[in-house]
Amino acid sequence: MAKGFVIASITVTDAVKYAEYVKAASVAIQKFGGRPLVRGGKCETLEGETRTRNVVLEFDSYDIARAYYHSPEYQAAIKLRAGAGIANIVVVEGA
Repeated sequence: MAKGFVIASITVTDAVKYAEYVKAASVAIQKFGGRPLVRGGKCETLEGETRTRNVVLEFDSYDIARAYYHSPEYQAAIKLRAGAGIANIVVVEGA
């Protein structure tokens, strides 16, 4: 079965408020068996536009990755992120 990945590119505008979001999102990630492969760290834009913080989460399947995003736990975390950052988030099926 192909894995599912949630890939987020974020510009953090309020680090204190964003930290609250990270705590809440981490609870949802654990509930759905997600594994952080990338969380922040050094990055360089080689082509196109990007944001300064990048996150890659691995889940056992595409459906589980989607369920994580749409879960009540993660939707509550998104509300904490309001005003703390701008995000582009995609779910991708992969190996």
